[in-house]
Amino acid sequence: MTTAAATPPSLPPLVDPVESLSRTELERYSRHLSLPGFGLQGQRRLRAASVLVIGAGGLGSPVLSYLAAAGVGQLTIIDDDVVESSNLQRQIIHRDDDVGRPKVTSAADAVHRLDPNLEVRTIEGRLSPENALGLFGEHDVVIDGADNFATRYLSNDASELTGTPLVWGTIFRFAGQVSTFVPGHGPMLRDLFPDIPAPDSVLNCAEGGVLGVLCGTVGSAMATEAIKLICGIGAPFIGRLLRYEALSGEYSTLRFSPDPDRPPVTDLTEVAAACAADLDGGGMAEPAADEIDVAEFLSVEDDVLVVDVREDWERELAVIPGSVHLPLGGLRDGGWQALESALGDSGRAGSPVNIVIHCKSGARSAEAAQILSGSVPAGVRLRSLAGGIDAWEDVTRASAEQRDQQPAASAAQRPLSSGAGLVGQS
Repeated sequence: MTTAAATPPSLPPLVDPVESLSRTELERYSRHLSLPGFGLQGQRRLRAASVLVIGAGGLGSPVLSYLAAAGVGQLTIIDDDVVESSNLQRQIIHRDDDVGRPKVTSAADAVHRLDPNLEVRTIEGRLSPENALGLFGEHDVVIDGADNFATRYLSNDASELTGTPLVWGTIFRFAGQVSTFVPGHGPMLRDLFPDIPAPDSVLNCAEGGVLGVLCGTVGSAMATEAIKLICGIGAPFIGRLLRYEALSGEYSTLRFSPDPDRPPVTDLTEVAAACAADLDGGGMAEPAADEIDVAEFLSVEDDVLVVDVREDWERELAVIPGSVHLPLGGLRDGGWQALESALGDSGRAGSPVNIVIHCKSGARSAEAAQILSGSVPAGVRLRSLAGGIDAWEDVTRASAEQRDQQPAASAAQRPLSSGAGLVGQS
């Protein structure tokens, strides 16, 4: 990697233009047609283009909206999630009425409202080692708006193997990054970040937060990159990483080059293992040595002290009964003494023998366990709840639903009788 200055490369257009545009299309895209260097030919190329968008969330929302409005002819949307109310703060392609619907369905409706003639294909699922190469090979450009490391590296490797250009972007809290990878025309993601991070090594948006409007800034830049590639205009972010810090309002560019010592991607073996690990992170994997899964936690719940390291407002949404509250920031500052103080304030003074720490999904509680591990008194067992309160809610909700169904099932299995005297008999 290097920060040395270099001339940004220009590339020929990716797509041959359609033969013509209708009168309606000429009117619709007239502001494009008058652009120097873009014009009618550029708009005809957009109409001929097919783009795969990975993720219909924070980044996918502006990407899909602007590509549909710009006149791209065919969009494929892949996402396995459903719309939640917490998405609406940044995922502007979805509306309140869409909560509970598959994101791909909601997004398809939205882009069709922009362009009824747009060809849209939806895939309600994840990009996987099984489908990635085929999907990449079917499209002119791929835009990666995924929210996990495994998918980002899968996208890179599929791009390298198929030769399909990839536009890549990330957001976290108040910062975002964008780059473009074109195999054979510059460095790839693995030249910039060689190794796949562990699934929970960095907080996700749910744990760490994200400024909603940041998605618009970064997603719009990603859509612009796709249009530049399709039409062969300007200089894409090849060998450049655009960095944006929202709080300072500053943009910066890191230039990087291919790593001559990096082995080329030859198959998806490594990234397939990462994808499997990421899926297991949803609760199917064996817990780490310093973790406890929900099933075991529920079996010993009465014998442990539960410490909640989330923020005050999060406890208003859900809480594990009897838990002691100590936000992670307090643990960072005060360590074990902060926990002892919190126990005293809650009337639970003294050193407990068995402590389970939880957060929303497990990342912050793992950090808390690590912070306390060096100062925990002898004889105290300290563990992080795998999957956090999200996993606890899923399991307890499923158990409650199962209990609710059992009486109805038992009644349905009993033989009917016309004897009124049998009512109430066991």
